Amino acid sequence: MKTAALSKIHYINGKSETAPELLAAQLGQLMSSICTPGIPPVFVCIGSDRVTGDSLGPLVGTKLQYAHGFSLPVYGTLEFPIHALNLKDAMRSIKHFHPHNPIIAIDASLGTRRHQHYITVSSGSLCPGSGVNKELMEVGDISITGIINTTGEFAQLILQTTRLSAVMSLADCICEGILLACNRL
Repeated sequence: MKTAALSKIHYINGKSETAPELLAAQLGQLMSSICTPGIPPVFVCIGSDRVTGDSLGPLVGTKLQYAHGFSLPVYGTLEFPIHALNLKDAMRSIKHFHPHNPIIAIDASLGTRRHQHYITVSSGSLCPGSGVNKELMEVGDISITGIINTTGEFAQLILQTTRLSAVMSLADCICEGILLACNRL
């Protein structure tokens, strides 16, 4: 994951039973520093449902959209994904409808073998597509990524052959952490 702002990246083992609580604590702390009363964060979940390894964002977006009691704005779902081809237009629309809201960006990423199945959370934006050498606009005031597989020479193939169970377990954990953080605000 490449972040635009130099900020501390918190790594959370997504297989740990306490991962949702750890994510909620870190996210809550970051949200309290950028969110103002009456202006909720907007969740932008990036990825494509057509590539298993890249479906983390839309899975999280869909889970948040249907979570009981969750009413914050969510963009990027399985039905309406935000991906490389529509990212610029989607962000223009989001900024039009939510001009002052902080953005929490969620995306899949590739990393080292020791960080596989980890979740990262940090202040600052993320650069979607950087794992497959795409240069897209930076997104977010806070970034959450799920490291779904290891980086390598054939990154696109790695994304296409990533196990859905690995992506689903990270999506469940991220969604639970977000819900916990938002319930504490």
